[in-house]
Formats: sequence, C-alpha cells, structure tokens
Amino acid sequence: MSPGNLPATVERLLGDFLEAAKAAFGEDLCSAVLYGSAAEGRLRATSDVNVVLVLERFEPAAADRLREPLRVAQAAARLSPMFLLASEVQDAAEAFAGKFSDILRRRRVLFGPDPFASLAIPRATALVRLRQVLLNQTLRLRAFYVERSLREEQLALVVADAAAPLRSSAALLLELAGRPAASPREALEAVAAEEDPDLREALPRLSEARTNRRLPPGTAGPTLFRLLRLAERMRARAMALR
Repeated sequence: MSPGNLPATVERLLGDFLEAAKAAFGEDLCSAVLYGSAAEGRLRATSDVNVVLVLERFEPAAADRLREPLRVAQAAARLSPMFLLASEVQDAAEAFAGKFSDILRRRRVLFGPDPFASLAIPRATALVRLRQVLLNQTLRLRAFYVERSLREEQLALVVADAAAPLRSSAALLLELAGRPAASPREALEAVAAEEDPDLREALPRLSEARTNRRLPPGTAGPTLFRLLRLAERMRARAMALR
C-alpha cells in the first residue's frame, strides 16, 4: 500500500527502505506498518517516521544487509524502525500498551497482511501501563526542571520531547474513559481544557518547541511547569479509572 499524504522525498526514502528490507529479510519479512503522525498525514519536519517490520526471524546476516539503507533513511527522513517478531506481537502490545494503542489508532500497512488487525490490549493492562507512563513522565519533568531551569535552550528540548508521551497518554486516557479523540493532539487539548484553562496555555508552546526545538525567551520554564501539572492531573484521572 502506498504511504500517501507524505512529502515526496519522505515517500521515496520510505519506499527505498521498504524495498531494501524486502531484499534483506526475504520471506522472513511478514509485514511493514507505518504508524504515528506519518500514517495519519500529519508529518512535521521534526517528526520521526515510525515503521514496524514484523519478521519471522531476525538473523545477523539479514540485519547487516539493512544497515546502510537504514542509516540513509534515518539521516534523511528520521526513520525510526521497530523490528518485531510475529510471535512477539501480543507480548509487546501488553508490555508497551500506550505505544501499541497508538499503533492501533494510527497505522497504515505498507507491505503484507495487517499484523495488528485482531490485536486486543486488555483494559487492565492498558490502565496499568498508562499510570506507569504518566508517573515516569512526572518524575522526569520534575528532575529536568531542577537540573536545567537556568538553561532555557535545554528546557525547550525537554518540552519538545514531552509532546509524544503526553499526547499518546491523553489519547489512551480518553479512550479508556469511553471518549476517544480524533487524534492524540486533540486528546491532549481536550484533557487540558477540562482540567484548567491555564494548563491549556502550554499547548501552543509545546507545538512550537516540537517544531522549532526552541522557545521564546522566558517561556520554557513556565511551559514545562504547566506540562508537569498537566501530567500530574492526567495521572490522577488515570488512577480513578477502573
């Protein structure tokens, strides 16, 4: 299936990588799946191009053949691959419920059958993992604030890197609450608006940091602190779910 809705350069590089993966792994390549913002046609210049290669086997000789094509795709298009055995799909989904919930929401099969068509993540597993991710994000943001609050350029990078886990967590939070959002970005906006309008003010800065990898002077610290408060509120909501 064609990726579609991608910049021409990214589409070409992704196609080249897929052909290289087919040549490298041969019949051991079961499926290739694009997921995340690239799959929904919202790829930004700073976004990773996320791809899952589902394999029967992962052998050194085949992996070695893919090394150079992967290096080229990573350098030119920020391609980020996951090499997953077919026998590991369910275990991986339960271990990384947040990531695989996002894959289930936003994916496009590039090659082979859809390996996630019948995948189901138990609610209890997803809830436990959501709470873990939000607690981890809260602890990380606190530490980064103390360590880097005098270096605004570093705080801006922390803000940028917080976008993906906070958005995917918000999407899973609303999904578990029976109110799925159209996208992770819209999910985070909805949660922030429900919690506190002041917290929502951080979201334009979050997008700006993700796009530009920097923020205007004097804004990185307050933005990070609002995101920290938002993560705390989201975790409290996750703890209340059953």
